[in-house]
Amino acid sequence: PFHLRDSVFFHDNEAFSNGKGRRMVATDVVYSFSRILDKKTASSGAWIFNNRVDSVQPFIALNDSTFQVKLLRPFHPILGILSTQYCSIVPYEVVEKYGKDFRRHPCGTGAFQFFMWEEGQALVMHKNEHYWEHDSLGKPLPYLDAVKVSFFDNKATEFLQFRQGGLSFINDIDPSFKDEVLTKKGELRNEWKDKILMHKHAYLNTEYLGILVDEENVLVKNSPTKSKAIRKAINYSINRQQLMMYMRNGIGTAAESGFVPGGLPSKNMELVKGYNYNPAKARALIREAGLEGKDFPTIKLLTIPIYADIGSFIAKQCEEVGIKVQVEVVQKSLLLEQTSKSQAMFFRASWIADYPDAENYLAVFYSKNPAPPNYTRYNNPTFDVLYENALLETNDSIRYSLYRQMDQMVIDDAPVVPVWYDMAIHLVNKNVENMSANALNLLELRTVKLK
Repeated sequence: PFHLRDSVFFHDNEAFSNGKGRRMVATDVVYSFSRILDKKTASSGAWIFNNRVDSVQPFIALNDSTFQVKLLRPFHPILGILSTQYCSIVPYEVVEKYGKDFRRHPCGTGAFQFFMWEEGQALVMHKNEHYWEHDSLGKPLPYLDAVKVSFFDNKATEFLQFRQGGLSFINDIDPSFKDEVLTKKGELRNEWKDKILMHKHAYLNTEYLGILVDEENVLVKNSPTKSKAIRKAINYSINRQQLMMYMRNGIGTAAESGFVPGGLPSKNMELVKGYNYNPAKARALIREAGLEGKDFPTIKLLTIPIYADIGSFIAKQCEEVGIKVQVEVVQKSLLLEQTSKSQAMFFRASWIADYPDAENYLAVFYSKNPAPPNYTRYNNPTFDVLYENALLETNDSIRYSLYRQMDQMVIDDAPVVPVWYDMAIHLVNKNVENMSANALNLLELRTVKLK
């Protein structure tokens, strides 16, 4: 069972008597979690509980401060799942008062409460005066009186606003400004060092190329990538280290050790062997597949505009070993539609963790999962058995070993080409103190101060 604090109160809202936020209790947790599973809510987060919790009575309030989840079977990542944004606790009074309009009147228990939202323009939140947490000196958190989030159609406009002092912080830099701000090694250029601070940290995101491997699919039957040797050759043909330096200004790490990124307790870069740059090996694999010197059929790589230059870099490297790749740039919505319908043979993608457990990455290759997450339609019965065993395993070191075996299996079968493990980069004004984020790149604003 989970034991709840008795000092947590909902934000003030007209739906409560006197407009004052009441104490959060265990029935609120039951209500909020049940709402995720309720088909009428049509929550995009229903997958977090589907086939994992009891279908009759999954959530139980034992009393006001004790709450229980009934799992169908052991599922170790559940703690990480319960900390996702889907599982934010909401009060039934406010949800029922506003109905479908709840999105415009959100109410929770966090350090900042909703004040104003101009869709597509800005969101303003004010300090929650009744927030329960204090700092080590007993001072109530948060320190800031308000937070304003601005929305932009493109990263270039956002960066120009930041440069003019209109924003205190931005996440990542538009590619067209990277060379102006950063050296090739990813450090701030001298002329920027006096003006701003840069924070970099590992981010649970693997940038990769996916290859459809469903042998029943007509696209696969007619593609050279149906051969494992060709998929491996693509992996060996890319100089990831060079790509990171010249195309990414050193932001991120070359993905040469599996699909699962670093920053997770189960990950050991030494124990999972990925692909390094080896054009000779790539050519040997093409020979092995019997495609050397023949008219190698052109493979189409689908990507979105922001990654077009990286797509061209990869295509050029593939061509150097004899693999013809044509880059097709499409809008993100079309790419998502085609990958979901298994209509994209070779495509750029990224997998950002929903919760900090390697299982979230390995679920991408479990054959019983649809697309998403299994966009490549990878199907390996041995992998599936290991995956199912890992879900039941309570011993961390045994589970981590299973994770690594699965990661290695994916690399050896090569339904994907891991390109880099991402890194979050934050540019922050010098008057902002204590700005930080976690490995999911969620901002920690409770302790931020302005000088």
